[in-house]
Amino acid sequence: MTWSIIARDASGAFGVAVASKFFAVGALCPHARSGLGALATQALLNPLFVAPGFEAMAQGTHPEDIVRTLTDADEGRDHRQLHMIDDANRSAAYTGSACIDWCGHVAGDGYSVAGNMLAGPQVVARTAEFYEAHAHLDFAERLILALAAGEAAGGDKRGKQGAALRVFTTEDYPALDLRVDDHDEPITELQRLYAKSLERYQPFTHCLPSKVRPAGLTDRSLIEAEVQRFHAARSLAHGTLA
Repeated sequence: MTWSIIARDASGAFGVAVASKFFAVGALCPHARSGLGALATQALLNPLFVAPGFEAMAQGTHPEDIVRTLTDADEGRDHRQLHMIDDANRSAAYTGSACIDWCGHVAGDGYSVAGNMLAGPQVVARTAEFYEAHAHLDFAERLILALAAGEAAGGDKRGKQGAALRVFTTEDYPALDLRVDDHDEPITELQRLYAKSLERYQPFTHCLPSKVRPAGLTDRSLIEAEVQRFHAARSLAHGTLA
């Protein structure tokens, strides 16, 4: 089950977008850490890959070595799929021999796409092609729409159910964490949630305590001003009127 795209944006942000005919796929498959990297564990997933995977990234270990170490130590490795990317844009992926066709992975500059139990290789290919061709989009939107391109190419051959997006920028907490656990059109719903997040959630998170501003903003008038500034900046960037 499942296909995902993991990526490092030019800004240094990390993101994972994932879709599957599986309930709450966002609960256990996609993971990221600010300043370290992103990974997704899929097929008969192994959540125990996550902690040691990021610990090894923090030590500067190459993703290829991390993937090899984790899968070599796992007796269920033939049924696993794992891919990751680090802060140096280095990526690695593993698809076990017992993963169900179509299964496989591709990687490019700053991203990796992997999937199993898919309609065919075109799902991964179209996801990657869209991501590569749309660097002008906001990072989160780019990831979601790349998934949508993969869905249009056939997606999970069993159907649709869950989708998720996680983006980490500079803080220990996510800048954006959206989940669709059970829906007839999960990627479409993920797009709706992303659009809704732009209204107040995303500008509000800019006001939270951070590494550069530990107290955050507590004056509500300043918070409202930040919301307005956020929308004015988006309007300018997208060539629309505020």
